[in-house]
Amino acid sequence: MSSAIARVCLVVAAAILNHPLFFSQENATLPEQDEELLTRMRLHEEQMRTHEERLVREQSMLEEEERSRLESQPQQSEGSPDEAYVWYFWSAVSLVVFLAVEVSRVDLANVETWTIEDEEMYPGNGSIGARTLAIDKGLLRQFCDRCLHTLSHENWRVQEFVEGLADNLLESMRNVCNTETRMELGDFLGVGSMFESWKAHKPLTCDLIVPFTLPAPYSFQYHLWCSPASRVPPDLQGFAAIEVNNKNLAAGCVCESVVVREDVLCLLHSRTARLEEAERSEEEGLLCSRDTSSLSKDQVMRWFQFSVSKAWGRIAHKYDFELAFHQLDTAGALKVRFRSGKVIVLNLIPAVQLDDTKAYFVSHFPSDTSSTPDTYWPMSLAVYERNLLKHFTRTLPQNPCHLHCLQILTFLHKKQTGLTGESALTDYHLKTVVLHLLVLRRQPSSWGGGFLDQRLRDALAFLQRSLTEKRLHHVLIGNRHLPGELGVPEVFRTAEPVNLFRVFVLQRALYVDTVRHLEEMLRNAPALLQEYTPHLLNGAVHSRLDN
Repeated sequence: MSSAIARVCLVVAAAILNHPLFFSQENATLPEQDEELLTRMRLHEEQMRTHEERLVREQSMLEEEERSRLESQPQQSEGSPDEAYVWYFWSAVSLVVFLAVEVSRVDLANVETWTIEDEEMYPGNGSIGARTLAIDKGLLRQFCDRCLHTLSHENWRVQEFVEGLADNLLESMRNVCNTETRMELGDFLGVGSMFESWKAHKPLTCDLIVPFTLPAPYSFQYHLWCSPASRVPPDLQGFAAIEVNNKNLAAGCVCESVVVREDVLCLLHSRTARLEEAERSEEEGLLCSRDTSSLSKDQVMRWFQFSVSKAWGRIAHKYDFELAFHQLDTAGALKVRFRSGKVIVLNLIPAVQLDDTKAYFVSHFPSDTSSTPDTYWPMSLAVYERNLLKHFTRTLPQNPCHLHCLQILTFLHKKQTGLTGESALTDYHLKTVVLHLLVLRRQPSSWGGGFLDQRLRDALAFLQRSLTEKRLHHVLIGNRHLPGELGVPEVFRTAEPVNLFRVFVLQRALYVDTVRHLEEMLRNAPALLQEYTPHLLNGAVHSRLDN
């Protein structure tokens, strides 16, 4: 019996010691070319599995022998019942210990994600160390004073113009919807770099979320990726499926219960061939995927684009500039071109609001060119992110450097893209890095204006390590250390973190190109800043930044 207990303990100890969470994840990504190491690991894993199976067989044999002995000696067994159950007692104790250790390891891993010390978090793991990057503090100060401050003043003027244009355009769109489709449009919400005061390069782009709701008796039903029994595929973390419900469906759909008239719009069912021939207005097209009740991004964008075009036709005579669709396959992507040649890009993004929260499911992200299934909507927490930046602006010292840090990062990224081409790295990734640093660094004084060079190195090192590990978590999802006043819904605070770099795990070539892009950006950073600053001193601010 004692030998059996010892074997069980050995199995439990082996399982615990070989658990993946027991090891550091700093070098979790193994190079593909190290086939010899991978072969040895597979052989060791097979040997461990064989050894474990042998121990289980021996344990079963010992249990059978013990059971036979007890059956052949019933009187002795009755005289000492504790001995008969000692095996079950020790098995239960081993199981409890094993589960306790596993749970504690998972909790510890989650805590370390958000509380690890700064100096241990940002070591440079690539061929070019971000922490040793030579950046002159005086050069950064000149760059911010001569370039970023000037652009900030211009951004405010552009923001005012865009808000006025959007108000008039949406009011015209409401008139179109009220008379033809009865769709309801809410007030727009300015998000992104222009409305968060960190836009650092041209073209000047404004992103506006435009929430819409359905006419009665229709309503939305949400199926989040993080909800129990979610129907969202595992590779679409941060998405949701949205269904269109008809409250009167039990009594028959509206298109079946009344005589079909010109002003009746059904969002669930296809029109008959007769109606398709007689009524071909695009705004009356279905919002759902064919023969389903799932809200379709393509259908919504088609309706939205038609409404924008028709609404602009009603108010175009009021303005002295040209307005055209910036991208024909993206709804609401508009380009304003003045007679002087100045261009402003305006992205009107149709969105569905999640109940009474500030979370929205959007038809697309302007910076995202990837293709996702038509019936799965990406979630945007941009309003909470904007509020998080405002929170830190209030709590940090006067003239903090966090926005300048983000502006310089996006400037370097844009210039490197012009040199070596597009990569999978986006301005949103850079913004996420800076937000992570703001949440992790609890000392407000470390974000003073005099620490810009240090925080810039921190951000580049954080990005470098995240790319090496192929892991950059969304700053608001699964993060329990956010300020309470932010009001992020509990369902997102307690959800599993969403990895924004998950695509690099699946696409090796894309990952290699992005790593090369970052290394080149680190190598060229001092030269890029040095090259553009002298021209800024001569007053040629805008022309140099446009190139």
